[in-house]
This record gives sequence, structure tokens and C-alpha cells, in this order.
Amino acid sequence: MTRVLELEGVSKSFGSRRRQRSRADIRAVDDVSLTVEEGEVVALVGESGAGKSTLARLMLGLEKPDEGSVRFDGLDLGALSGRELRKARQRMHLVLQDPYQSLHPGLRVSSLVGEPLAIRSVSRADRAEPVTKAVEQVALRPAPVFCRRFPHQLSGGQRQRVALARALVAEPKLVIADEPTSMLDASLCAGILELILDIRDRFGTAFVYITHDLALARWVSDRMVVMRDGRIEEVGPSDDVVNCPCSDYTKLLLAASDGDVDRMEDLGETQDLPQEEPWQGES
Repeated sequence: MTRVLELEGVSKSFGSRRRQRSRADIRAVDDVSLTVEEGEVVALVGESGAGKSTLARLMLGLEKPDEGSVRFDGLDLGALSGRELRKARQRMHLVLQDPYQSLHPGLRVSSLVGEPLAIRSVSRADRAEPVTKAVEQVALRPAPVFCRRFPHQLSGGQRQRVALARALVAEPKLVIADEPTSMLDASLCAGILELILDIRDRFGTAFVYITHDLALARWVSDRMVVMRDGRIEEVGPSDDVVNCPCSDYTKLLLAASDGDVDRMEDLGETQDLPQEEPWQGES
């Protein structure tokens, strides 16, 4: 199996917002090593402030690590020029959490889905067929009808399917999905997760699925990576992590997911963690 992504000893710090009172930096990611194989779904789980989104930005080359290396498809992202990095990013895609804000309201679905191809300088005429096919593949049918619609004419689940069609049309090797179902109800959530697995199975696309929900992570992922304070607390096959967790922190997350207050009290409460930096730059 081909290795799509490899992180080795990656660390990233941000300056404290209270620098006038403290010179300490916030270590958002701390000595993380991780691999993602072709056709694999890896879930990053942990509470807010655990470092999941910062790690995702490092994977996409939107941030450079202070230490360590991020290799995508054999390329060290930190060593690439701006032009080389933009070219490498054409084989990656990001699906954001909010389908109501991640799609430009003034563009039709055909333009939104075709944007990754436009970035590659594919002509409008040559974009038409792959765009229609991608919209069809995410079960927005009839595709020509949906291609003419604007985002405000779609439901939340349909908008997230458009976001996945944008990923599908460019045939990326890696998709980072940052809480893509958190704003959807249970039935729509199941449909999006099934679509992610279908894309993985048909095209061999690797997914990094970011979530705080261990039940969803177990359902959709092959491997689970539990993060805390910017470090990897536990990693392993998803069923093993859920059924036989080694870390007390993972046990605490599972208890919280199940609403088991007594078990949470037995394990002890966690300390408040710093908030992760918001997404910055291009996505």
C-alpha cells in the first residue's frame, strides 16, 4: 500500500495572546509522528484545543512546522517553493465544517464543483463533463438540475455533498475533512459518512477525518488517533481503541461520549485546554 502522508516529529507553537504578561508560547502540536496510507481513513479525535485542526493545517502545508517534517506523496512540504507547494496542494482537498459558509453564495453548483479544475487551468468546456459526473456521484440527481442551483437553494446535507463533489472532481490523493457532519442531523450525517467511504473505496482516496465524536470516528475510520495537548495520546485500529483503550484519557472521552457521568467522575476531570488557532490562509 502506498504511503500518502508521513509526519515525523512535527511540532508547532504559536505566540501567547497574553505576551505582555508571559513569554510562554502555546505548543499546539508537540512531536507528532503519523502516517496515512492510500485508501485509508484516519480519524483525529480529541476535545477542543487538542491540536487537531493545527495538525490538519500542517498536513496541508498551510503552516510550516517548527520542528520535524511533513511529507506528502514523497515530497517534503516544508522544502517546497511557493509554486511547488501550490502544485502539490492540487492533489489535496479540504472539506470544512460549515456547509453554509464554505460555499460562495454567488456561484452556481457547476462553478463551485468546477473550481478545483479551473485552478488547474482546465477550460470551461472541458470542465463540464467531469463536473456533471462528480455531482452525479455524490447522489445529487438529476445532476444537470443541481448544477444550475445556488447554495441557498440546497439543504445542509446537499451543500456538504457539493463540498465532497468539489473534492471528488479533482481526484485528490488526500482529503482532510474537518468535522464535516457536526452541523447535520443524524440521518444526513449517516449519508455523508457513507459517501466518504464510497469515495475511498472507488478511488483509493485517503481521508483524515477530524472529530470529537468517537462513535462517528469508529464507524468511518480504519485507524483512530487520540490527541491531547498537541500530542498523540493513543493510536491504533479504531475498533481496538474503542473496545480496549489503553489511555485513561481515551477512556474519559468514551465515557463522555456515552454520557456516563459516574465513570467520568471515577476517571477524573480534565483541565481546560487552550483554544486551537482558527483556520487561516487559503483552504
